[in-house]
Amino acid sequence: MSASECPAFAFLEPGDPFPVHGTVTEELGPLAVGADLSVSTLKAAYSQGIFPWYSSGPILWWSPHPRMVLQTAQFHLSSSLRKTIARLHQAGRLHIQVDAHFQTVIQRCARTPREGQNGTWIVQDMQNAYYDLHLAGFAHSVETWLDGELAGGLYCVHIGQAVFGESMFSLKSDASKIALAALVALCRKYAMPLIDCQQNTAHLASLGAAEMDRSTFLAHISTLTAQQQTEWAFSPADWHYLHPHILR
Repeated sequence: MSASECPAFAFLEPGDPFPVHGTVTEELGPLAVGADLSVSTLKAAYSQGIFPWYSSGPILWWSPHPRMVLQTAQFHLSSSLRKTIARLHQAGRLHIQVDAHFQTVIQRCARTPREGQNGTWIVQDMQNAYYDLHLAGFAHSVETWLDGELAGGLYCVHIGQAVFGESMFSLKSDASKIALAALVALCRKYAMPLIDCQQNTAHLASLGAAEMDRSTFLAHISTLTAQQQTEWAFSPADWHYLHPHILR
């Protein structure tokens, strides 16, 4: 990368506002560097379509273009996953819980190996910050319990009617996919139209996610984060939001 192509970072002190999108060449790197991971900072960042991602050193804040987004109406429920959910439910082996073990979920996400990555971006400071965000009511875990054990799950940020997916883990086959399917069912139940997936991957695309222009994404987020916050609860009947005959 030449000097003329190097991204211009905004350096932030704790409490500083985030820069306006488009004032730096964040397509080539982060939007900003610095600030802190307090609840107020994280809430302000996500409400503007910005998220932290770093492994060491100063905090890096990102707002990629384009943005990978799963519109919940477009979620692809494969016939095999539908049958797996139905089979496990009918056998009494599957239970979905929300926020039962948030700390455990984020810790297991941090320990999950990622292809092409050494270590994890979910460092201890990040784990602590998202746990604080969870206690404040703006971060949730969706957990797949099989035979009484936590087999997989995910955690996400939830502000107003906007949902921002963060990470998932799986200890048993399909456990993380089931957690995502449950999250989609919750989103449909509470009229939350999209889940931010941040970066494009083939796996997300196979589930129905697609790239969205950043300006369009930010317009959605501005509207959704301003709406009234809803409390989440999942019951087996909520699987019908995913497919009307899933449990038959």
